[in-house]
Amino acid sequence: MFFNLPTLLTWARIVAIPLIIGVFYLEGVSAAQQNLIATVMFVVFAATDWADGFLARRLNQTSAFGAFLDPVADKFLVCASLLVLVHLKRADVFVALIIIGREIAISSLREWMAIIGATKSVAVHMIGKLKTSVQMTAIPFLLFNGKLLGVIDTHVWGTWLIWASAVLTVWSMVYYLQKALPEIRARAR
Repeated sequence: MFFNLPTLLTWARIVAIPLIIGVFYLEGVSAAQQNLIATVMFVVFAATDWADGFLARRLNQTSAFGAFLDPVADKFLVCASLLVLVHLKRADVFVALIIIGREIAISSLREWMAIIGATKSVAVHMIGKLKTSVQMTAIPFLLFNGKLLGVIDTHVWGTWLIWASAVLTVWSMVYYLQKALPEIRARAR
């Protein structure tokens, strides 16, 4: 299951990271073209998150390794893109710290809960999915950084959405910590 189609799609998200970053170092390409290329790449590779899960279930190729790699690839893609956006001054460093810090904290919490056999208390919840959806909309808007269809100011919308994502990020972290709190209290004695 290390190299089946769903897992290869997951690996593609990890491979995409240096490609998306590299777009902004291309010479002889205008900033608008760099933005468009990076946006299209992000959207295509982000779509593999849906595709790999669908194919894994459809082809009966689910695996423990795939279940591990999928969220890792998502977090790498989001965190790398946020760092690019901070570097380009399109996202506030505070937003990036909130989002990246939450990912580290909740990943660590989930690892610990798995060790103690309490993974169900921190299972993925709708608030986490909503947070991810808002992030995955905000990031390409900020990568594009222009007028979409000549009308939609993606920088303005992306900025609002990334801040909404930061609020949802904190909310989801509090939710997961509350769910884990009984186990934390039981082990702290």
